[in-house]
Amino acid sequence: MASPRITLTVPGPHGDREVGISNPDRVLWPEQGITKRELAEYFIAVAEPFLAANGNRPVSLERFPDGIDGESFFSKNPPKGAPDYVEAVTVTYNSGRKHPQLVVTEIASAVWAAQMNTIVFHPWASLAGDPDNPVELRIDLDPQPGTGFAEAVTAAHALREVLREAELEPWIKTSGNRGLHVFCPIEPTHEFLDVRHAVIAASRELERRMPDRVTTAWWKEERGERIFLDFNQANRDRTMAGAYSPRQSPGATVSTPVSWDELDAVDPSAFTVRTVPERLATVGDPWAGLLERPGRIDTLLEWWQRDLDDGLGELPFPPDFPKMPGEPPRVQPSRLNPENWPKE
Repeated sequence: MASPRITLTVPGPHGDREVGISNPDRVLWPEQGITKRELAEYFIAVAEPFLAANGNRPVSLERFPDGIDGESFFSKNPPKGAPDYVEAVTVTYNSGRKHPQLVVTEIASAVWAAQMNTIVFHPWASLAGDPDNPVELRIDLDPQPGTGFAEAVTAAHALREVLREAELEPWIKTSGNRGLHVFCPIEPTHEFLDVRHAVIAASRELERRMPDRVTTAWWKEERGERIFLDFNQANRDRTMAGAYSPRQSPGATVSTPVSWDELDAVDPSAFTVRTVPERLATVGDPWAGLLERPGRIDTLLEWWQRDLDDGLGELPFPPDFPKMPGEPPRVQPSRLNPENWPKE
């Protein structure tokens, strides 16, 4: 039997809002017994840092109607019946198609999203006022089989050095799984393709320094036991789980910002829907003020051009993207037929 509907009072910039939660006792994380109501209350508890990281930008909602063990789907535009405080902005996707995309401007929108069984928030790297030009350069450190979080930590420290040499200041968070996400605030002066090239340039520089530990190889068969530097997460309409977003892991982990000083001792499984509010109350938000001192990607774009001049070209794009200039064939190397897919 469904539990009775409840109403949560949610503070916000325009006063309190009353947000209804149907079936609040529905369990979303079976191993932890965490309910829909607890999820909604989590967003209220982490409102300020959550909005700082995910607010005022296009965002996709990953929804789990039957909890993390069931099927999921993405919502990008506001569904029918969304309250008027759930905003939207028109964005251009990689296909050239334009469409309204959800924008969270107050925490009541996140609570409403929890009512809609949203667990993971996927924000764009750009703000709603200028969705074509990112305000963050993002690099996803993705452990491959045979590697894990410890190897990602080692790679992250080295990546920090590379990015600082390029006159950027990196910030870091757990992915909520085994990996790490490195973000650099940047001035919104370049569109997504330029930022992608900057990410590739930084990743290739790290790969030169740590060839046995990290890789930019797009095809899994070429990665080996290394940390994959996922450059394609920098593309338009490609997103990572936002800071302070829960994940669909059995432990109800949260993608959590950490300081560089504490990184070596971090246990990512310790950051959960139930523990992160207390962490914020105790240590504060390590990402406070992230966008206040943006850098520029000029140096990385110089590195990109240097690599082009040295014969290193474009890297593969995701399969749903249109064919891009200079892109190599979209076929894994072991299946490459030289007669049909000549290398460029």
